[in-house]
Amino acid sequence: MGERKGTNKYYPPDYDPRAGGLNKWQGTHALRERARKIHMGIIIVRFEMPFNIWCEGCNNHIGMGVRYNAEKKKVGMYYTTPVFEFKMKCHLCDNHFLIKTDPGNLEYIVLSGARRQENRWDPTQNEQVVPETKETQKRLFDDSMFKLEHGTDDQNYAENAKTALVNLYNRNESTWADDYSANCMLRQAFRKNKNDFKTSIAKDNALLKKSSLNIKLVPEAEEDKQLAAVLSLKLKPKLDAEKTTELIRKNIISESSLPCTSFTPAKERKAIKVLNNNDLKKLVLINKPTQAKKIKLTPSLVGDYGNSTSESE
Repeated sequence: MGERKGTNKYYPPDYDPRAGGLNKWQGTHALRERARKIHMGIIIVRFEMPFNIWCEGCNNHIGMGVRYNAEKKKVGMYYTTPVFEFKMKCHLCDNHFLIKTDPGNLEYIVLSGARRQENRWDPTQNEQVVPETKETQKRLFDDSMFKLEHGTDDQNYAENAKTALVNLYNRNESTWADDYSANCMLRQAFRKNKNDFKTSIAKDNALLKKSSLNIKLVPEAEEDKQLAAVLSLKLKPKLDAEKTTELIRKNIISESSLPCTSFTPAKERKAIKVLNNNDLKKLVLINKPTQAKKIKLTPSLVGDYGNSTSESE
């Protein structure tokens, strides 16, 4: 854009070079609308969010890299480096937030209107290589004893880390000594995971189609399987102690007292009914080698039969 503007300028016939340029001659600024507040020391720039923030007006998250039209203003100096302040409006509400540069710490500072999402940590905790600060460098240059102590600490740290470095190197060599076999193992694992994923997707789609649902299914868990198995049994609710005791007592009463297992409660009731019948007075059992049967006798027959039996004796 800059090159095209520089080569495609139109100079009208009444242009006077003594004016100092086209912008001065026409009474405009080269930045046009971006310089509408230039008399206040403010210029409009395109500002990119350096980190994640939370807007205090609408409590929405604004990610790193979101760009705004910000008002840039110089507010101070850090030695010979200028300190700038940026004011911009949230694209989700009417809230404005201010962000200022911090050349001393190579950072940005949120002054108002927002709060920073803290994702910072101490690099020494992750065993990262941290460059020396300016104070440490100056002290190393001036203080010989501090330089000797600092060098001794570095040597001790290197000796302690040597074992871990050797283990990492040996592991890397053993794993990637045969890169073809390692590549085959990785591709095989990738194919297996891919097939399992396709099978799971097909199974979920079939279940959703069967149930006429349009939701996202989560992977199965062992606890869910156990719970579903218990629910599928349809277990009856447990009775309390009194009902259980009463049920056991009824079963005992309804059972037959005879040892014969074929004598059921129905047969027992039928036998009691026959014994309570007034027409039946006596049962006679006749035992013969060829015949054994029960005979119903009337009172007269019982007497005659009894007499004949006594006479024969």
